[in-house]
Amino acid sequence: MNKRLINWLSWSSILILAVFIVMFLSLCIGSVKVSLSQIFNPSDRIIKEILFKIRLPRIILGFAVGGALAIAGVILQGLFRNPLVEPYTLGISGGAGVFVCLNIVLKIYQKFGVITFPISGFVGAGLVIILVYILSIKKGKLRIQGLLLTGVMISFISSSLIMLIMAMTKAENLHGIVFWIMGSLEEPNIFLVKMTLLVSILGLLISCIFSLDLNAFSCGEKEAHHLGVDVEKTKKLLFILASVLTGVCVSVAGIIGFVGLLVPHLMRMLVGEDHRILLLSSYLCGAGFLIFSDTLARTIISPLELPVGVITGIIGGSLFIYVLTKRGR
Repeated sequence: MNKRLINWLSWSSILILAVFIVMFLSLCIGSVKVSLSQIFNPSDRIIKEILFKIRLPRIILGFAVGGALAIAGVILQGLFRNPLVEPYTLGISGGAGVFVCLNIVLKIYQKFGVITFPISGFVGAGLVIILVYILSIKKGKLRIQGLLLTGVMISFISSSLIMLIMAMTKAENLHGIVFWIMGSLEEPNIFLVKMTLLVSILGLLISCIFSLDLNAFSCGEKEAHHLGVDVEKTKKLLFILASVLTGVCVSVAGIIGFVGLLVPHLMRMLVGEDHRILLLSSYLCGAGFLIFSDTLARTIISPLELPVGVITGIIGGSLFIYVLTKRGR
């Protein structure tokens, strides 16, 4: 059997097992401890409520968001041929953040409910996607470097607008803004959880179709063209795919950093550069990493809860420094 295939099967098995272990730990651990026997046979009504209405939706959302952000990172790093690009580099999170802040300050959610948070986030993310795309198109061609620079500038502008809103708003609104900006998997709407999972899995399947194209892009656009890739069409489709995945994740869970930056780096070290292997491995690793981080976020200072972005930032930043040091040797 091919050595590369054995390596891929080994890592896939390890990652799948790790994700299941983290899921079970996340179900058991919390302000209320739940045993394994209670998970498989939850006779108590309160335990059922905790498992199926609080913890399980968070785990599913963590799986979907973590996986989606990881493959968005793989796609963008492959498209830009730049290892420092991540889903939030394009300014998508900033656009979503501005609209969610306006939702909180204007108290729109009090009239129409919590569903307005993901809706306002997705509208903001969508507008930024369209703006970045329009500004980066020249003579029908998508300029990759222009795309990156435009995204970074929009990100800076959005951050400034968010700070302006925070400076002008009342103290009672600050907690909601800060908590959303730092990310949270506490999504009460089960429909949104299911929708995010569906989009995430579809994103994985579609990205796998482009795995060979991403392999060709790693050699450069000219080489990809010579290998038979429709470069312009593929760039546009991959940009839209990564943007939609990021927009959905940000609109539902807020801004959760380092998943789309760290996970692709880590998986490249373990499974190699082949996107046929890298995409699925990164999806599983991103899902497991975010579920684990969320479990820590809600148990470290239990019964209080930390924003999950704080945990991903601390763990992700530390691991990223280690990965860069390891690769530099």
